[in-house]
Formats: sequence, structure tokens, C-alpha cells
Amino acid sequence: MLTCKKTYRDIPFAHRQHNHDGHCALIHGHNWGITLTFACSETDKNGFVVDFGKLKYLKQWIDEHLDHACLFNESDPEKDALLAAAGHLFKPYVLPNSSCEGLAQHIHTVFDPMVRKQTNNRVWIVEVEIIEDSKNSANYRP
Repeated sequence: MLTCKKTYRDIPFAHRQHNHDGHCALIHGHNWGITLTFACSETDKNGFVVDFGKLKYLKQWIDEHLDHACLFNESDPEKDALLAAAGHLFKPYVLPNSSCEGLAQHIHTVFDPMVRKQTNNRVWIVEVEIIEDSKNSANYRP
């Protein structure tokens, strides 16, 4: 198996951890990074695991769903009220768990099928790393 990595940096978005007993229960933002580790058994005709120039669909998804968004847990009891107030104030994105760990797992469930489809199942994602403000990170490996 061969691997390579692609990192998307400085993606601004907010989240809140409603079960947290401290300041993380408040809506707050970070600059995030997403590092994807791609794998294959056989390279393409160029000798690449993936052609980095052909990953624009992933960047487009990030821009559409995460860039300047506010992430909420599906179980957040304030979610419905917050979503009702969203309008032009913020771009909401709801997922099972908006922690670094939850986001890493969620990104894998979204991106891995996209990558497999774009490469006719030649390439898959073996790891997603979510970086929060360049100080903290969490990894998901299926």
C-alpha cells in the first residue's frame, strides 16, 4: 500500500459542545485544518496515489459546508432554536458530533465515498486528521 497526504489549512468555522462544563459550551470559533491520508495498492499512470490538482471537489465541499459555518451536534437541545435564528447570521452545519474527534470521523464518512467514486475505487482514505488552531488535533482511522 502507498499513501500520500493533502492538508487544507486555515478553514474558519465555529462550533459548540453543549455537554461541556466549561467555555466550550459556548459558540466559539477556530481556524481548522483537515489532513487526509490517501491510500492505494496501485498508482495511476503518473505514479501518483492521487493527483492533488484533481481534488478540487473536496475543497469545494469544504468551502460549501464548513468555511465560515457554525457546527452543531445533532443532539444539541438548542439546535432547533439556533437553526431557526440562522438566516443570514450564520451558515449552520449539523453533524453527529462537532468535536475534533467527531468531525474527523464525519469527514471520513463524507470524503471516502467521494474519493472512491472519483478514482473508480483505486484510492481510499485511511486517515483523517482534524487540526484545531494548529495546537490540537484528533485522528480517525477506520
